[in-house]
Amino acid sequence: MKNNAIFRRALTLAVPMMIQNGITNAVGLVDNIMVGSLGTEAITAVSIAGQLIFVFNLAVFGGLSGPGIYGAQYYGQNNTEGFQSTVRLKHWIGVFVLLVGIPLFAFGGGFLVELYLKGESADIDPALTKALALDYMNIMLWGLPPFVITQIYAGSLRETGASVKPMVAGLVSVAVDIVGNWLLIYGNFGFPKLGVKGAAIATVSARIVEAAIVIIWAFAAKKKHFFLRGLYKTMLVKKSTAGVIIKKSLPIFLNEFLWAGGTARLTQCYSQRSLDIVAGLNISNALCNLLNVVFIALGNAVGILVGQTLGASKYKQAKEDAFRLMWFTGAVSAVLTIILVAISGVFPNLYDTTADVKNYATGFIVITALFFPLQGFLNALYFTLRSGGKTLVTFLFDSVFTWVVSVTAAALLCEFTTLPILGIYAIVQALDFIKVTVGYILIRKGVWISNIVEKA
Repeated sequence: MKNNAIFRRALTLAVPMMIQNGITNAVGLVDNIMVGSLGTEAITAVSIAGQLIFVFNLAVFGGLSGPGIYGAQYYGQNNTEGFQSTVRLKHWIGVFVLLVGIPLFAFGGGFLVELYLKGESADIDPALTKALALDYMNIMLWGLPPFVITQIYAGSLRETGASVKPMVAGLVSVAVDIVGNWLLIYGNFGFPKLGVKGAAIATVSARIVEAAIVIIWAFAAKKKHFFLRGLYKTMLVKKSTAGVIIKKSLPIFLNEFLWAGGTARLTQCYSQRSLDIVAGLNISNALCNLLNVVFIALGNAVGILVGQTLGASKYKQAKEDAFRLMWFTGAVSAVLTIILVAISGVFPNLYDTTADVKNYATGFIVITALFFPLQGFLNALYFTLRSGGKTLVTFLFDSVFTWVVSVTAAALLCEFTTLPILGIYAIVQALDFIKVTVGYILIRKGVWISNIVEKA
């Protein structure tokens, strides 16, 4: 703490991201509660569809993060041409993910949803749950293109240190979503009462508005955002530059995609015990996601700030800053633990669902909260490793670990033991101590310290 300038820089960059993502997740929370008033089938359906779309969102995030690493270092190097190449490459990656994702959900959605309906419940109708999930998912597909566009522009702006514009766009989209939900879920002010479909339409509308604001506002300030000048004179990227970036980006894309798939698989493992568990996890995630934006935003800030310092070849400072920010993120996350535990018994009562679902939700919230400091520290470790281009290491560190260790443990414990589901959930969360130990050793050894743009 003797040099707190890096904390101010991190907070300056992270707070707008926290506000944007926090309010977006708050809207998700409001959506969740509104949908929760429609019954347990609706809660479960939206949870399942949302889990599947989450895999797509993380694939987009992973695909764009690789060029983003180079973008942060190019910006630190004042290399405009290099930065523009990363933005153009993001467009191509976004189109590719859309061309794969949309047909997969459109034609395989039914099969994917059914994977979560293996468990039994006396209070949940599987057929109705599947129908509602598909209704929600089919509408949400229209929101995927504007989501990709927003991620391209918002990410590029943040890599230059400009995180306020994406935040404001997010705030406006939140207002659109809240109003749309109130009108379309319940049929207020003469609008049709569409239930789950109404929630999806409101979310898609909000994403379109957000994308439009980010693009229009960014281009209105082209003098400030240098990379936009002449950006679309060509969409070609030098083969040598694209090759180097894609080589580094592919492990990140695979990592995010497989990690999201791993989380979806974990939920599917838990769901085999009971469909009530899916609804309980959905309630827990809605609340926990509202607060985990803090350490996620700080992790992004760590990656950008350390990446810029590496791009300027200030290696000693980069290592010092990384350690300070990791401990800072862990400490902030401990405060979030206290908040979550304090409200864990109250929040599930906002939902019109069964006592079993509420009890599961409370248990999941408490367990998730207790591991928040671990997850905060781990998140900062991950982004530090990635800032130096060690994408293969992060691939092994994150998604491979999830599938080989976490998913395997959950599957075996759910299938071959009689342990209660909350105990299994806690064991799976505790396995991340292995990742923290390995990651911390790698950070101390400095294997991640590299100026990757010198070779790009």
